[in-house]
Amino acid sequence: MSAYTTTFTVPTKGKGTYEITDPVHAALVKSGIKTGTVTVFIQHTSASLVIYENADPSARVDLHAFFERLVPESTPYFVHTDEGPDDMPSHLRMVLTRTSEVIPVAGGRMALGTWQGIFLFEHRRAPHSRSVVVSVVGD
Repeated sequence: MSAYTTTFTVPTKGKGTYEITDPVHAALVKSGIKTGTVTVFIQHTSASLVIYENADPSARVDLHAFFERLVPESTPYFVHTDEGPDDMPSHLRMVLTRTSEVIPVAGGRMALGTWQGIFLFEHRRAPHSRSVVVSVVGD
C-alpha cells in the first residue's frame, strides 16, 4: 500500500463554486496509485467542498441561491460578526456541507459519475486563497 499527499491553493473571487476536479485528478496521477481512495480536504471554516453537477452551470446558480435563502446574512440574532455580516453565515454554510470528500479510485481514475465534479464552495464575499489537501492511498 502506498500513500501520497499534496496541497494546492485555489484563489476565489468571492462567493460561489470553483471546480477543482482537474487539480485533484493531477494529484492522483502524480501519486501513481491505480486502486484505492483519494481524500480531498479544505483547511478552512468559511469554505467547503461538494461533489456536484458539473455539466450545466444553472445547477450551481440554483445551489448558490438556495444557500443565500437558507442562511441569509441579514439574520439579526448572529453574535459572531467580527469579520462582517457574512462571517457567521459562512461558518454555518460550511457546517451544512463538508470539509472533505472521499472518492474511490479504480484503474487510476476517480470513480466520479458522468456529471459529477469536485467543487470548492466559497462562502465569503471577499476573494480568498484557499488551501486544499489531497491524500491518495492505495496500490
